[in-house]
Amino acid sequence: MKKIPDEELKIRRPDKDELKQKSRFPIVVVAENIRSLYNVGSIFRTSDGALIEKLWLCGYTGYPPRKEIDKTALGSVDTVPWEHSCDTVSVLKNLRNEGYTIVALEHTDCSQSYDEAIYNFPLCIVLGNEVDGISDEALELCHSSVEIPMYGLKQSLNVSVAYGIIVYHLISYFKKIAEI
Repeated sequence: MKKIPDEELKIRRPDKDELKQKSRFPIVVVAENIRSLYNVGSIFRTSDGALIEKLWLCGYTGYPPRKEIDKTALGSVDTVPWEHSCDTVSVLKNLRNEGYTIVALEHTDCSQSYDEAIYNFPLCIVLGNEVDGISDEALELCHSSVEIPMYGLKQSLNVSVAYGIIVYHLISYFKKIAEI
């Protein structure tokens, strides 16, 4: 076994123009009130890798251009379709009207484990603040909630880590049902 050199990996990847032509997975992400710009950058980078449809940065979530976002995004702010809105509720209402199933990544009284839930696409996953989670107003607009089981002392993972887990699970789930 040997590592693949960076140059060879780059050859295998699409360029920006080719990326614009690729079909994206029918997953929209709403990141509400994310306080760390480094988390925002990480969410961008994961969104690029996951080829999501769109990233909404809502509430007081920071948005480009910001050097802190760029530090962890590594150029993905240019490859991920994104938009900012101060009003999470309006974004979620519009997505519902467009036929998206809205799923909160949040501990609630009816959350299912993310790996046991049934998902319908197109889908929007909602991520919340690192301390307070998703706002009550946004949570009311969600069709369901999922959580990542925690087996240790802490009750949750870092938001960008949790997002990486859920978005790649959603892609795998979608590929199975769409037989891709």
